[in-house]
Amino acid sequence: MTKSTVEIIHELFSDNKLDSFNLKISESKGTVFLEGNVDRWDQAVMAGHLAGSLRSVTAVVNDLMAADTVPELFIRTAGEDRLIGHADVVVIGAGVIGSAIARELSKFSLDIVLVEKESDVCCGASKANNGMVHSGIIQEPDTLRSKLNIRGNMLYENLCRELAVPFYRSSLITLIMKEEELFLLDLVKARGDALDIPIEILSREEALNLEPSLTPDLKGAFTAPSTAMTSPYKLTIAYAENAVENGVKLFLNTEVTGLKAERGKLTRVVTNRGSFTTRLCINAAGIYADKVAEMAGKREFTIHPRKGELILFDQVDFENHAKIPTGILAIGQDPYTKGGGSMVTTDGNPEWGPTAIETADREDTSVTLEGINRIIDKFNSVIPGFNPQKSIISFFAGVRAATYTEEFHIKPSASMKGLINVAGIQSPGLAAAPAIAEMVLELVAAEGFELIENKSFNPVRKGQLRFKSLPLRKKKELITRNPLYGQLVCRCEQVTEGEVLDSIHRPVPALTLDAIKRRTRIGMGRCQGGFCTPRLLLLLARELHLPLEDISKDGPGSELLLRPTKLKPD
Repeated sequence: MTKSTVEIIHELFSDNKLDSFNLKISESKGTVFLEGNVDRWDQAVMAGHLAGSLRSVTAVVNDLMAADTVPELFIRTAGEDRLIGHADVVVIGAGVIGSAIARELSKFSLDIVLVEKESDVCCGASKANNGMVHSGIIQEPDTLRSKLNIRGNMLYENLCRELAVPFYRSSLITLIMKEEELFLLDLVKARGDALDIPIEILSREEALNLEPSLTPDLKGAFTAPSTAMTSPYKLTIAYAENAVENGVKLFLNTEVTGLKAERGKLTRVVTNRGSFTTRLCINAAGIYADKVAEMAGKREFTIHPRKGELILFDQVDFENHAKIPTGILAIGQDPYTKGGGSMVTTDGNPEWGPTAIETADREDTSVTLEGINRIIDKFNSVIPGFNPQKSIISFFAGVRAATYTEEFHIKPSASMKGLINVAGIQSPGLAAAPAIAEMVLELVAAEGFELIENKSFNPVRKGQLRFKSLPLRKKKELITRNPLYGQLVCRCEQVTEGEVLDSIHRPVPALTLDAIKRRTRIGMGRCQGGFCTPRLLLLLARELHLPLEDISKDGPGSELLLRPTKLKPD
């Protein structure tokens, strides 16, 4: 007799000592619902993963409460029902996915609105990505993550050329450190052949010849030449700018607070600034995508936050670092992460990470000493000639929006017609972004939209000028035309006043210190903004016609100055 999904989950819970908690399990149309109380957060996560591991399960709504965790209080911002506009499509979230979708839709004659609750695009997980465009070899075949990763990787080269975003095929060397695990190389090669992903197996000597900085203790390796590097925040900004140039209306500091429907069909998207009438909404809200989906009336899936910490090193130590990104393949690795790696960003900074830590807090972007030490211990053994303690200039963390099936959740809402959820976009979300945008376009057409070509669509974006990279003759010409390019604001990264002003007045304006940092690299050098921040504050206040006290690091609530310390003389 065939067991039901609920019966199988009960058995899995019993095998993993979760049966003592008297948890309630139910299932409807492939979605599993978990309710009850456990002792620890890791038990709540394990329960969700056990339920989501079954092939028959398409989504998990996990309402387990953990005694060691403060219950999540999701206080929805008050909405403004006042009508402020109409759109054929409203896209929620201006991370790399939402921005890519908005740009893809702008190829057609549609009125599109892109709303973002933060003060700039790329303020969530997209800005804390390591920038690797994965080949797709590590993804489980026959999954949406695998399919969209491989397709997205193929699209990147032309995309980055059009958008003037840095991109290069870096390849990837993945090491085997134990003799008894060398058989994994044949398995990887077989998977590569099946998925048409180029893979080359290397002996120990071949790996060391290719990348001499690697540890001589390695036993074997494989390369994935289609692996590439890009800048996640420059790509997101470029997507959004090109979308705006092609007619998309971007609303920053605009938080969606509700969805309204008539007879089951979406009619209005309500925000804290007013509402938009529409018949289609695309939910690309990242770590809060499940909360937006719930606005349709029912819970359809749960996002469980997974934090990733990264370390960034000084460019001056680039010579001692591996030039090709590296990783480690071993039996017994965490099945929910590729394990991180070492790489060099497109700006020339060595970078290690990320970690993968389950956290109950969606806003937990803290970096711990334990996390830093874990990264250093892991990758220092791979590149023994590099001194990480001497070279660290920064560390940061992002929170990935994983579902319990560990699969992308890209499909129309089951509760409201006109809502498409684009959720669960964890790694390889950056690599998959162009392909996700293509897939969403197909879903939009399936919603009954007539997609008429936007004949004025221009795919080419003019990139932002980088004074530091210009030859001396060009620098002189530029300064002659505009002396502001001769005014150095950031000495570490050689960013000029002209570049700062450019970023403030581009199609997606930079209105905060962090926004200008992402566009110009100001404050990203060795002093980390110690010298240039006061000057940048003055420039922002002047250009935005705001008092200094209103200039913020990354939006409302992060203002740097409280009040003047000296009164002006009468």
